[in-house]
Amino acid sequence: MSRLAQTAGLTDIQREILATVRDFVDKEILPVATELEHRDEYPTRIVDGLRELGLFGLMIPEEYGGLGESLLTYALCVEEIARGWMSVSGIINTHFIVAYLLKQHGTEEQRATFLPRMAAGEVRGAFSMSEPGLGSDVAAITSKGIRDGDSYVLNGQKMWLTNGGTSSLVAVLCRSDEGHPEDTAPHRSMTTFLVEKEPGFGEVRPGLTIPGKIDKMGYKGVDTTELIMDGLRIPANRVLGGATGRGFYQMMDGVEVGRVNVAARGCGVAQRAFELGVSYAQQRHTFGKPIAQHQAIQFKLAEMATKVEAAHAMMVNAARKKDSGERNDLEAGMAKYLASEYCKEVVEDAFRIHGGYGFSKEYEIERLYREAPMLLIGEGTAEIQKMIIGRRLLEEYRFQG
Repeated sequence: MSRLAQTAGLTDIQREILATVRDFVDKEILPVATELEHRDEYPTRIVDGLRELGLFGLMIPEEYGGLGESLLTYALCVEEIARGWMSVSGIINTHFIVAYLLKQHGTEEQRATFLPRMAAGEVRGAFSMSEPGLGSDVAAITSKGIRDGDSYVLNGQKMWLTNGGTSSLVAVLCRSDEGHPEDTAPHRSMTTFLVEKEPGFGEVRPGLTIPGKIDKMGYKGVDTTELIMDGLRIPANRVLGGATGRGFYQMMDGVEVGRVNVAARGCGVAQRAFELGVSYAQQRHTFGKPIAQHQAIQFKLAEMATKVEAAHAMMVNAARKKDSGERNDLEAGMAKYLASEYCKEVVEDAFRIHGGYGFSKEYEIERLYREAPMLLIGEGTAEIQKMIIGRRLLEEYRFQG
């Protein structure tokens, strides 16, 4: 274990889990990640290994076959996995958010149906809010779910589904206006539907099409897709929680823990970039000595290490706040914003330390340089985080004049 990014107050079980995950990352992910990433190949063997470790059920309660661990434990595991390959942490994250939504908001029948199979990794989760013209403006969703007897008929196009092809359960946010007056606020007329499907691409069930993988600059290996619903019929008992109109609040709860996850990913990628930079700086010689002995490089390493440490501390604080049952949107927003920005900066400094070799696909830093930007936009852009942080600060520090 390195000196940086240590977490005080962990239990023996937490330390054992993290040591197991770090060993798996060092032996099973780092040696193959760059090659798989360059081929944009889904990491089947890695995912199977994580399933055997029980990570798909890490936060699922023991009564449903999971490990019943905390958000902190999960976030620290994600940090380790992202240190190996950020795409793998994305595969886990979307699955985890759906499991979290079921645990927090599902009916007992929904939890009993899905959580045991999700804990075992037999059912893989994905969730979908965004649409082609939507971005972060969730209230402008146009996809609709219309009641038809004992079912709902869903129509619309969704965008940016991580695990869109490999998943077998997708939590989809749609507008459902039945029973609501015309002047109802948009966020009060949304419903989360639990859509079961076959893994794969094309028409995966009647009325549901997954067109194919979106070709991306980074974040490769994991399948990111669109989702097209055209007369997709969903039983009424697959409305998350059993009642319509609660979807916005359910999804925002899921995104809140997702932001802790993205912060953890930023911490992991930044850690790896620092490791690569500090190692290369001691091997590369210029002007008769290792570049690590040049003050300019030492200043870079000092700044990088400080950012790694600060981001980790904020991520841990946000996770612990959520675990305590307190509202953590302020802390999660701050952690996500800081960790993603610092990740980008640490990766760029490591890239600069590598000089011309950082531009070569032979060096791992090239992959990290393309992966870091995704964290600036995932689970809400930096600008959205700052809006959330600003509003919450004004609530906390309301002028009393």
